[in-house]
Amino acid sequence: MYITAEVIREIEARYGPPDEVAWQFEMSPREFDMVRRSQKHSRAHDVTLFIMEGGQVVVIKKPMYPSGAYRAPSGGVAPGENFEAGALREAYEETGLNVALERYVVRARVKFTCAGEKIDWVSHVFSAHPTGGTLAPIDTHEIVEARFATVGEMLGSMREAMLASGSTGLRYRAQLQDVVIAKLIAMGRLRER
Repeated sequence: MYITAEVIREIEARYGPPDEVAWQFEMSPREFDMVRRSQKHSRAHDVTLFIMEGGQVVVIKKPMYPSGAYRAPSGGVAPGENFEAGALREAYEETGLNVALERYVVRARVKFTCAGEKIDWVSHVFSAHPTGGTLAPIDTHEIVEARFATVGEMLGSMREAMLASGSTGLRYRAQLQDVVIAKLIAMGRLRER
């Protein structure tokens, strides 16, 4: 993994230490293979962004998601790319927004397993706010829609659609979202429903 301990120390010094969670999920061979294919250059991470404005959060929809399933945008930092620059690039590509990072909220260490194989993965979750741009995905091959959602939608119908999909990846995203929203409410950054 090319996100080094030194990079993480620098990020924590700037954005604060995150809450940590650790989970394990058994995946289908198809989903496990999809995660494997995302591991170009030994990538084993994503940066997930809870971009908030006016009590709402930006969510995205990928082409393969079922009706009603949305989640917070995320993506990978490229080898040699500055961590913050990579997070801001991913935010722009997936949402069309320029954003400013606020706080390192959660670090989720996840073990994805399938038929005795495993992939260790880390999701670095940040709160952020828009500083410009227009809410519309730039990478329309990967993202078909970006919009604001209420906490009620995220914890209600959107969460239900993710769980009903049968996708382990979306189940993971729903569980991560639950933890992050609870933390953001505790921090006073979001309000319950």
